[in-house]
Amino acid sequence: MSWGDAREPISVTNLTLAIQGLLQETFRGVWVAGQVSGLSRPRSGHIYLSLKDEGAVIKAVAWRGIASRIPFEIEDGQEVIARGDIDVYPPQGNYQLIIRELVPRGIGALELAFRQRFEQLSAEGLFDERLKRPLPRFPRRIAFVTSPSGAAIRDFLRIVGRRWPLASVLVIPAKVQGAAAAGDLVRGIEAANQLRGDDRPDLLVVGRGGGSLEDLWCFNEEAVVRAVRASAIPTVSAVGHEIDVCLTDLAADLRAATPSEAAERIVPSIDELTRSLVRCRQTLSERLMSRADEARQRLELLATRPVLLRPLDRLRMLSQQLDGVERRLELASDSQLKRLAQQVLLLREKLGAVSPYAVLARGYAIVSRETDSGTRPLGDLAQVPIGQPLRIQVADGSLRASVTEPPRLDPPQGEATE
Repeated sequence: MSWGDAREPISVTNLTLAIQGLLQETFRGVWVAGQVSGLSRPRSGHIYLSLKDEGAVIKAVAWRGIASRIPFEIEDGQEVIARGDIDVYPPQGNYQLIIRELVPRGIGALELAFRQRFEQLSAEGLFDERLKRPLPRFPRRIAFVTSPSGAAIRDFLRIVGRRWPLASVLVIPAKVQGAAAAGDLVRGIEAANQLRGDDRPDLLVVGRGGGSLEDLWCFNEEAVVRAVRASAIPTVSAVGHEIDVCLTDLAADLRAATPSEAAERIVPSIDELTRSLVRCRQTLSERLMSRADEARQRLELLATRPVLLRPLDRLRMLSQQLDGVERRLELASDSQLKRLAQQVLLLREKLGAVSPYAVLARGYAIVSRETDSGTRPLGDLAQVPIGQPLRIQVADGSLRASVTEPPRLDPPQGEATE
């Protein structure tokens, strides 16, 4: 095949288009293994990157429709396997790989996506055990966001009806598999939280029957996990897989391996509760009878005591003791009064001996001068002017007198006079 010569050269565009057609025809659906580098995510939603190994680099692009379906987060340095077509970008003359499918090398895409999402949401605290809330012990109304046509909901309703017929179950229909399932589950959770009054459930279950990892992937979607954690109603994750764990299991307040197990765990058994109440009533009756017997025995024992058999004996004895105490008090008070009377007489004799009135009986007198404020004993002749009225107190009475001449000062007996 000739591509032109010196006389009739072909244009760059034609050459590029010819190369493009050749590459597109030759390298279609090729699988390429390499390491991601130069990752770019523009606002258009496309993903641009390069795949490289020890010897070469090839540019690659995943258009928005393909990029949105890649379940894991692409990162620089990641080893991947890409399937796609080789194409040429004519404006730059570069060839590139148009990615149709991208999987991580050495690990499944969903498993990698699970690990990445777990690390992200765990770092945000969505799986913190301290956020777990207790479930109501006797739920009145239960909402179950699930497929209404699956066997899981039938088993759930049967077990709840058998164990706790007092509870009503509201089934909120939602897809539980496929691309639209995540959105349906989120809307179902939000619808349950918007109910009010008697319609508002006090427990919310989200789940489905068993399936493969791909079937159950909607319960690992970030929007569903966040809706479960944000629910104002206590939540139970009941996804039918007993070995693996999905992210809604970690975000919910309780994880059940299957919807049937959820029904067993969230409602009590009315039969067991009835038997328990019967046992409690029997135990209470036995304890009351035992307490009554103990009280009867104590009463019979008390009835044999003398104080109850002859209650007046005790009163008479106490009355007799009181009479004895009264007699002792009378004797003690009389003796005390006599002692006090003798002491008074002795004090009176002592006071009489030193009383100035006792001196008057021996011929002495007490002279007092009269003033406007009363009489005052005379102790100094210098205090007595002529005409001063005086009162003279003797043993058997008193008389009044007055000073008619100046007093004469006699020296005390035994002192010399000038």
